[in-house]
Amino acid sequence: MDIGVRKIATFIEETFNEGGKDAERPITMVVVAAILRNPWAGQGFVDNLRPEILRVAPVLGQELTRRLLALMPAEKVEAFGKTAAVGVNGEIEHGSALIHTLRFGNVFREAVGGTSYLEFTNTRAAPGALLSLPMTHKTESGKRSHFLTASFQIADAPGPDEIVVAIGTSDSGRAHARIADRFQDMAEMDTEKRT
Repeated sequence: MDIGVRKIATFIEETFNEGGKDAERPITMVVVAAILRNPWAGQGFVDNLRPEILRVAPVLGQELTRRLLALMPAEKVEAFGKTAAVGVNGEIEHGSALIHTLRFGNVFREAVGGTSYLEFTNTRAAPGALLSLPMTHKTESGKRSHFLTASFQIADAPGPDEIVVAIGTSDSGRAHARIADRFQDMAEMDTEKRT
């Protein structure tokens, strides 16, 4: 994996109780994050990002997906998402370049049987910043019970010339989800318009 990865960090969160009430079963979220050298670091403004996208993104997608599936098998995945955080010397576009390509996202999506787009964030951050990885249901994008966020931080990343790229999954929606899906709202609003 010669793409400048300094380290990989893994985060597992299990929720047993929410709002003072036990969950029906533990809810597990897994995040796998790679910390790598920004491939455009030190070059000034780079007009064509494509050569490095083609070199880095597929390898990164395959490695992160392999590691994540070792912790949560594809058949257990219900929600998924991705994030990139660029160090202060980089452009947000550098993080976007690595995660907003089908060569990265499709590896993950296909491995877990997803059909929805991968929810995402991309930002610039200092080492130790709290990072957010949003998720949606892997096949039903309007299923609000699966609008989730995994939060994580890495004490020494991203460095100024680094990028954190992460993917995450959940084996369930929120504990005790009690709000309607988007589709229900749309149907109700459509009915209201017609009456």
